[in-house]
Amino acid sequence: MSAIDTLPPLREVIATHGLSAKKSLGQNFLLDLNLTAKIARQAGDLAQADVLEIGPGPGGLTRGLLSEGARRVLAVEKDARCLPALAEIADAYPGRLEVINGDALDIDPLAHLTPPIRIVANLPYNVGTELLVRWLTPRDWPPVWDSLTLMFQREVAERITAAPGSKAYGRLAILAQWRSEARIVMSLPPGAFTPPPKVSSAVVHLTALPEPRYPADAKRLEQVVARAFNQRRKMLRAALKGLAPDLEDRLIASGIAPTDRAEQVTLEQFCALARNIAQP
Repeated sequence: MSAIDTLPPLREVIATHGLSAKKSLGQNFLLDLNLTAKIARQAGDLAQADVLEIGPGPGGLTRGLLSEGARRVLAVEKDARCLPALAEIADAYPGRLEVINGDALDIDPLAHLTPPIRIVANLPYNVGTELLVRWLTPRDWPPVWDSLTLMFQREVAERITAAPGSKAYGRLAILAQWRSEARIVMSLPPGAFTPPPKVSSAVVHLTALPEPRYPADAKRLEQVVARAFNQRRKMLRAALKGLAPDLEDRLIASGIAPTDRAEQVTLEQFCALARNIAQP
């Protein structure tokens, strides 16, 4: 028996259902159920929340979420091989687990969820960043989710939480920190997974802010930040050339030296620049 429920250990589940991890799906299974329960606890009290999980695989984190009291879990799994194992979990937790077989990039899960909603996932490496950007850039804010508790490669986690002046600081840090409180809450070595990835992993917890930290039009901010970091070695007066005829004046009005590079500019300054660029 496992330490968190009466279902078989995950190694046994994987062997029973022939669930060898597929590299093409970005799969790395976390088999320690005490660890998956610990990740679930990073999302806070789940008793009054619906939880969206992406890529549950054999269900280690799913079991952690349910054993920690999640009101309901919606799991989106692309790999049909995993469905029988997930069905066994659904039987053990009647009425609390729904599984959708499909690609998380193509599915709108909102019809299946009741707020408050929290997203908790050991994201497949090949789609993790794209999903995060989608969750951080909805049309309306506040978003449908209250918090995101997500596992990434350590390098990606550091990019999300990076401060100005660091090599990891870039577009992802701006998107995450403009509208949420982001922090790394756990680190995991390669040996925690089967098969072990080549890099360490980390869990990031993001809490949605009621409104962005500084006023700015989302599309304009994203345009400015993307241009700035796409040519991060260039001075901003060159990297942002063409955004405005009097670009240098607008940089200075935003508290930015035209000779600064993107990694030197704070979130507040980027927001000021987005506002100034938007003005006639």
